[in-house]
Amino acid sequence: MSASDSALQAVKKSPGPWKIAGRKFVRNPYAMAGVFVLLFFVFVAIFAPILTPYDPAKIDLMNANLPAGSEGHLLGTDELGRDILTRLIYSTRVSLTVGFSVALASVLIGTVIGAISGYFGGWIDTILMRFVDVMYSLPSLFINILVLTLWGSSFGYMIMVLSFTSWMGVARLVRGNFLQLREMQYVEAAKAIGVSNVSIIFRHLLRNSIHPIIVYATLMVGSAILSESALSYLGLGIQAPQTSWGLMLSNAQEFMLIQPQLALYPGLCILVLVLAVNFIGDGLQNALNPKEKKKIPMRRLQQWRNEYLKSAN
Repeated sequence: MSASDSALQAVKKSPGPWKIAGRKFVRNPYAMAGVFVLLFFVFVAIFAPILTPYDPAKIDLMNANLPAGSEGHLLGTDELGRDILTRLIYSTRVSLTVGFSVALASVLIGTVIGAISGYFGGWIDTILMRFVDVMYSLPSLFINILVLTLWGSSFGYMIMVLSFTSWMGVARLVRGNFLQLREMQYVEAAKAIGVSNVSIIFRHLLRNSIHPIIVYATLMVGSAILSESALSYLGLGIQAPQTSWGLMLSNAQEFMLIQPQLALYPGLCILVLVLAVNFIGDGLQNALNPKEKKKIPMRRLQQWRNEYLKSAN
């Protein structure tokens, strides 16, 4: 076998970038812990009717304010006799649906606007980026409250308004990558052979910008969950008889001194889920970052130092 054949075989056997990133991600204990926690919440959301026999909206005043550990009620009941654990389980569906829906919609909007702005440049870039600046200057919480107050606090409107006020960061991120990538030689070659702009944007440039987009989308899930909880806490998000963690926190305000666990349980769920999503995002950022330098263990440095001292003597 010739040297060229050996080199070709070595290239074929070498792992691809996605496989290398997967190995780095799996070796990150915080990221894997976040994955397991997120999968647990997804499992709870999917199999909610199987995990609990109660209706989260059913009022039973005869069993109101039962303490934790009561018969049939592991975490007790609230002031209206609704099972707390059941409401926590069904609230998981709302938080995950809002989180992933808002992240997906924001990434799609921001990617399209950022790609067009970064690829074409000129007056198109100027108009789109000034629009992004205007959107950044508006207080997102005020816009969310205003829209939900005028149009109503429906589930669909909440996802729409959160998506509308969350896409600007993705747009700037994609624009910055496209400004660099459009000057590459393979882009010039694609233009020379007559490849369309749409094909260059989505088949070549966007493929090389997918890593930071994935990381940003992951972190946006946690941000959307916090925004939904805040709006529900203010009474502008999920409305009864539906349930969400933010709505449970809002209902628990009047009973903080009597039953503080009514606020503790949904608050812990928000904390754990958002923290798990952020751990996953950090793990993806470290795994997908090709410029990350491998850390040298301290014992290896000490070994090199001892070897150098011996050779010097």
